[in-house]
Amino acid sequence: MCGAPSEPSILAEAGWLSPKVIARLAHDNPNWRQSRGACPACVQQALLQILTEQGEAALHASLQAAWPLDAEAAFGALPTPLRLHADPRFDGQGVTLALLDAGFYPHPDLTQPRNRIRAWVDAGRGRAEALTFQPDEQPRWPGWDTGLPAQWHGLMTSSVAAGNGWLSHGLYRGIASGADLVLVQVRDTAGRITNQSLARGLRWLAQHGPRLGVRVANLSVGGDPVSPLAGNIVDTAIAALVAQGIAVVAAAGNDGRRQLVPPATAPLAVTVGGLDDQNTFDHDALMLWHSNYGLADDGALKPELVAPSLWVVAPLLPDTPEATRARYLFARRALQAGDPAVESEIEFDHLVTPFYQHVEGTSFAAPVVASIIACMLQANPALTPPQVRNLLLAAAEPVPGAPVERQGHGAIQAGQAVALAAAQRAGWPLADARSPLVVSGEALFRLHAAGPRTVRLLGSWDGWKQPGTSLEPVAPGWWQGSLMGLAPGEYEYKFVCDDQNWLADPANTARAADSYGGWNSVLIIPAP
Repeated sequence: MCGAPSEPSILAEAGWLSPKVIARLAHDNPNWRQSRGACPACVQQALLQILTEQGEAALHASLQAAWPLDAEAAFGALPTPLRLHADPRFDGQGVTLALLDAGFYPHPDLTQPRNRIRAWVDAGRGRAEALTFQPDEQPRWPGWDTGLPAQWHGLMTSSVAAGNGWLSHGLYRGIASGADLVLVQVRDTAGRITNQSLARGLRWLAQHGPRLGVRVANLSVGGDPVSPLAGNIVDTAIAALVAQGIAVVAAAGNDGRRQLVPPATAPLAVTVGGLDDQNTFDHDALMLWHSNYGLADDGALKPELVAPSLWVVAPLLPDTPEATRARYLFARRALQAGDPAVESEIEFDHLVTPFYQHVEGTSFAAPVVASIIACMLQANPALTPPQVRNLLLAAAEPVPGAPVERQGHGAIQAGQAVALAAAQRAGWPLADARSPLVVSGEALFRLHAAGPRTVRLLGSWDGWKQPGTSLEPVAPGWWQGSLMGLAPGEYEYKFVCDDQNWLADPANTARAADSYGGWNSVLIIPAP
């Protein structure tokens, strides 16, 4: 339905859906049949439309009724692509994402139904050593099954960015669930992460990353404090990586202090702070999280952006005491429904299913941004790291009332960032790339959609009167139209592709639930 290539085994996940979701998919896509399957992104969109019929208050409690997970799953955290209004047509396919962390695990969310781990690298020792894998291989590396806490952290960051939610039938997936991965272990022989091990991993990526298709690297770990008078080898290594055309994302840290350590100090890295979105779709509820902030080594303010650092869902590390405890608690829950002791333990462990928990920290905010970059590069492979940075910042929305030094340009906006990337591919200036754009009483609408033959715009300004306003193709895959003379006020609208597929504006985060269980986009015409 979204047009993105998907493996047959992923499309077959639609066979697990509840009748409500199947009915929604069939209603919105008259030519679709359940036997043809659906990808997780399309299914999530249908799920969200169903849940909004019941309103925000009932959304969390209703997830289980609409999504076929374990019957005793304890929902509480919204999937990341939904809460960030990510464009479901982009999932990072064709892009390789590198993660530098203490350790990793070949989790089914990364290896099923196709292995997406292209390489594992041990850069924690004197000389980096790498193993490469094929899509039909089950990746294994020294110590992959030891269950060390260091593996937990890397499993979380890699899955937050690029997991496909295999153990949740696609529900708890990362935004770049189609991207390939290079996993770089930077834990030294003493179990520490140092500036030397970080620099070694970054240098390996600069040398070998382009051959593996790496376009973005994420660092959710911190090195050693650096004196202003000392050389910062991590900054130097990041600069070399950026020179190779690889965008770099770094976590700001979690202490709430005016202090940064490498790699968050690197001028050419996009440093990401924490955001508390209250686990809702309400943009007015945004608050900053207690992440670190300060100055880069060139004196620029850090972080540049903030992203969700609470209620982010990621897998438990299999075959560990924590994973065993989770299965035990859910088994108890099935036998003792409503037992407050069991419920409190599940809540205390932040569990959402026997296989997933929600986590917190800028360690998980950073890979969210890295996953968005992967989708931006899918939409526009020609982007350079400086262009990626500029588009991310242009798409961000300031958090009201928060100090600039702690939020930078504001909260990341996934759909807008991808839309701006696609618009730049069409040659439009950033100032003209937003949708809708209101200037001197004219509302200009743009939509990136490569498949439709026709696109129309309908809205509440004339009671959703058919046939609406036709958009015209202005560049390959891009449609544009405008309205004049609208009175000041708030309006709702949607695009209609090929006279049958209704679509909220992917570039517009302002939305309102319609009366049919979906989203309308919101247009605001300010008073003169």
